Amino acid sequence: MMSRSYTNLLDLAAGNFAALGPAGGGRRRPGSFGARRMPRVMTAPGTLSELDDEEDERAATSSVASDVPSSAVCERLIVVANQLPVVARRRPDGRGWVFSWDDDSLLLRLRDGVPDDMEVLFIGTLRADVPAAEQDEVSQTLIDGFRCAPVFLPPDLYDRFYQNFCKGYLWPLFHYMLPFASGPPPKDAPSRGGRFDRASWEAYVLANKHFFEKVVEVINPEDDYVWVHDYHLMALPTFLRRRFNRLRLGFFLHSPFPSSEIYRSLPVREEILRTMLNCDLIGFHTFDYARHFLSCCSRMLGIEYQSKRGYIGLDYFGRTVGIKIMPVGIHMGQLQSVLRLPDMQCKVAELRQQFEGKTVLLGMDDMDIFKGINLKLLAFEYMLRMHPKWQRRAVLVQIVNPARGKGKDIEFIRAEIQDSCERINSEFGQPGYSPIVFIDQNVPSVEKLAYYTVAECVVVTAVRDGMNLTPYEYIVCRQGLPSSESAPEVSGPRKSMLVVSEFIGCSPSLSGAIRVNPWNTEATAESLNEAISMSEREKQLRHEKHYRYVSTHDVAYWSRSFIQDLERACKDHFRKPCWGIGLGFGFRVVALDPNFAKLSFDSILMSYGRSKSRAIFLDYDGTLVPQASINQRPSEELVSIINTLCLDRNNIVFIVSGRSKASLASMFSSCPMLGIAAEHGYFLRWTQDEEWQISAQSPDVGWMQMAEPVMNLYTEATDGSYIETKETALVWHHRDADQGFASSQAKEMLDHLERVLVSEAVVVKSGQFIVEVKPQGVSKGLVAEKILTSMKEKGQQADFVLCIGDDRSDEDMFENIADAMKRSIVAPKTPLFACTVGQKPSKAKFYLDDTYEVVSMLSALAEASEPDPTDLADDLATSVSSLDIGDEQIQFGNIRIEGS
Repeated sequence: MMSRSYTNLLDLAAGNFAALGPAGGGRRRPGSFGARRMPRVMTAPGTLSELDDEEDERAATSSVASDVPSSAVCERLIVVANQLPVVARRRPDGRGWVFSWDDDSLLLRLRDGVPDDMEVLFIGTLRADVPAAEQDEVSQTLIDGFRCAPVFLPPDLYDRFYQNFCKGYLWPLFHYMLPFASGPPPKDAPSRGGRFDRASWEAYVLANKHFFEKVVEVINPEDDYVWVHDYHLMALPTFLRRRFNRLRLGFFLHSPFPSSEIYRSLPVREEILRTMLNCDLIGFHTFDYARHFLSCCSRMLGIEYQSKRGYIGLDYFGRTVGIKIMPVGIHMGQLQSVLRLPDMQCKVAELRQQFEGKTVLLGMDDMDIFKGINLKLLAFEYMLRMHPKWQRRAVLVQIVNPARGKGKDIEFIRAEIQDSCERINSEFGQPGYSPIVFIDQNVPSVEKLAYYTVAECVVVTAVRDGMNLTPYEYIVCRQGLPSSESAPEVSGPRKSMLVVSEFIGCSPSLSGAIRVNPWNTEATAESLNEAISMSEREKQLRHEKHYRYVSTHDVAYWSRSFIQDLERACKDHFRKPCWGIGLGFGFRVVALDPNFAKLSFDSILMSYGRSKSRAIFLDYDGTLVPQASINQRPSEELVSIINTLCLDRNNIVFIVSGRSKASLASMFSSCPMLGIAAEHGYFLRWTQDEEWQISAQSPDVGWMQMAEPVMNLYTEATDGSYIETKETALVWHHRDADQGFASSQAKEMLDHLERVLVSEAVVVKSGQFIVEVKPQGVSKGLVAEKILTSMKEKGQQADFVLCIGDDRSDEDMFENIADAMKRSIVAPKTPLFACTVGQKPSKAKFYLDDTYEVVSMLSALAEASEPDPTDLADDLATSVSSLDIGDEQIQFGNIRIEGS
């Protein structure tokens, strides 16, 4: 029999949060605050719909449902990360714990950019194994003394979450390493690059749920901002958004984000994208990382970004998810405080004596397979061989910090590095001279900064790295302290040189550095020679340029900028009605403009029944039939509904479409009373018995001979695209092409056609998977206005207007109908139902979710219709050929009369 805990884990991995109960349910674990949890601010309920039937889930939802933010509590920033910025040590007697701030933690330093009136609370794990019996006491000590709320994960869960999934799978994938092993990593020695392991993903989701529960214990959802950090917690936003729909939520990824070709190999790729999109602001170090994320959203979710006034945003079910590009900085004050220490002066003097007469190059890296340490050693070896003048003069000091992960990969790379060091020292070393100084241990801050101070050049050859702050720290140390307080030993030379990989996050911001491809060891070797051979004046100028940037773009600048953008991204949270929909990681919050509402069947039926002259305008593709449907012909049910509507003498029903008149006439041949406006209204026919009218001047289609060759060029180059030729228009379709490439081609074609046809009386427009060229003065809006005007002239001024469409071409129709009452084209107080299909920004005031709801609504209107007996008799007479008297039923065309 499967245990309850294991089924919970399966529910988590499958995204079935509802099966787990609110906030995870179950008894309180040690380390939670329980009765002492922080109060939640309660205000008046708003417009959120319920997510499930649990009572406490409804309570949690209503707690953030206010339309007016509460002012009872000051704003607070909750920073959630894998680890707390706290160091925990056992007391010498083994009784209790001693805690202190981790001065090297980035999270601790981001407080400098937080407004003075905003409290900061940290949530994360401790780097210590705290027994369950002590977790409550430790939790209370940390929350009282450090404003830190620790998350205690069982050791086996943490190992599967961190070592197996985070470091063993996500870390390599996000650093562009595709899985290469056929099986999951061994439990005793996790190896990076193994295939996706479902059990590890389940552990990852469960660990994120533990973080979520800790956030729930401390949060005031209407007043707090939550800032989630890094790839360890990418599942957390969905947990939080599901519980608190209006929560102000930001996320920053400190690692690279891979290209779509790499990322698409992740089996849970859509789940992770969707959970990130449940944030209000997503931050990346560089535009490359952001561009890859946006490309994944486009290719896998069909979501395109927009750039407006310098800000990049994704429209996700009515919410705008902001994209922030801002490399993190360093904490100047912390580095300068270390430079002031007396031990610093002694250590600098010691190193200068040790390397007297030598040119020191420095590498400072973690022991990691992506840091390219061995590539650096090979490049240095090549430089010594090709430039013998540096033999006995150049020294490469390579400091390696302990590995954060473990496994065979780490041991292999360490052995490879040690072999290279021994070989180079054996070939080029002499008594009193070792070209490589390899330090494989954790180096104290004072010693690390002393090495920065004496190094002529810092070399970073990582093959992929999220940011890497080593060059920034080096620049500050070479600058030294201000002249007024500098001791001779630590007064910086105020000149520096950097050789950095082009694949690290800080590279774009260091325009004076020599950028290299670390895989090209020969070119890297020449760059090393160039860096240490450069003139002193050139080194000084480059250093000054770098120092100006580093000193002004510090960690406080980074956090301040992120928080300001998060506030901007959340400014409409309490203005728009919103509700949650979807299960598991498909959950999302739908937010709509206050004036944009779902079309109520009861409301439209009431208005329909009261009216005496109705105009109904229906788009076809994407409105009456799904865009992706292979069979584009109307169903028998749809034809029957339209005929019933048309037979009501109070109704004027039109299909208004971009399709050709031949196509529409064929599809609706069994709807004799239906009006058709084809090719966006260029051709107009009121009923099947009438002739086609032309809404504009007779078309001069000479421009087609100019446009078609251009479109053919793009069709030949874009597999899956094709050209549709109409009487008055040309349409390039690219729905079945690769969307990333086709979207780019469509933009290029649009620009190309506009230049070619600049002197022609045509309009070039892009739509949903199309680029269309059509005559000027033709639009769905104009033809709808023409029909309404004609009804008025015939003494049938409309007192009810329904208009439904799904794409950009229908927006003209919505806009013209909205203005119809102002120009007295329709009767006073006419109910105008402009309705778009799908929840998206629109000029329509109403929406329906999909084509199924559109047909259901039309069916309800048809049932409320009163067919004209005269028209019915005419229809029966003209359809006698379809007589069928079987089963005591007589069927005439699409009209069915029960036998007596």
